[in-house]
Amino acid sequence: MFGMEVGQVKRLFFDTERVVRATDKAQRRVLSKFGAYVRRGAKSSIRKRRAPSPPGTPPSSHTGVLKRFIFFAYEPERHNVVIGPAKTNQVFFDRDRRPVRGTVPSVLEYGGQVTVLEVHRHGRWQRADLRSRRRMGGRPMRYRKVTIAARPYMHPAFERERPKLPAMWKNSVR
Repeated sequence: MFGMEVGQVKRLFFDTERVVRATDKAQRRVLSKFGAYVRRGAKSSIRKRRAPSPPGTPPSSHTGVLKRFIFFAYEPERHNVVIGPAKTNQVFFDRDRRPVRGTVPSVLEYGGQVTVLEVHRHGRWQRADLRSRRRMGGRPMRYRKVTIAARPYMHPAFERERPKLPAMWKNSVR
């Protein structure tokens, strides 16, 4: 050791670049696996049925859109994983009756209010299909504020998988 240069001594301990690369790779692998588990848990908690779910339980899937739009992605810049539903193209309205897109997943998770446009058809009020203005032509329309109780599905899935995270890290750096 006494006849060696500092660079030679450093190499005896460990290669910093190699350790950083190994930990980054392990982090990406572990967090991606965790994201996949949370996504799977959230999707499996959403049942397909016609009736709405009771408040406080995961939402019902009437069309399957919510289940299909739950994703996860590893963010290398921030070293974390983002898990959740993507914004949908369903249209609701804000207080000023301007269209707002992508509010359904967050309103289902946390509860809240949305304004829906309804059209009077066949003797009753129905939610308007905004893709076809022709179907609404000349019929009476109204805006109605709807309060939706929370039906969490992402947070419970996250909490179910969180205790497993330390075990995923065990021996992950190679």
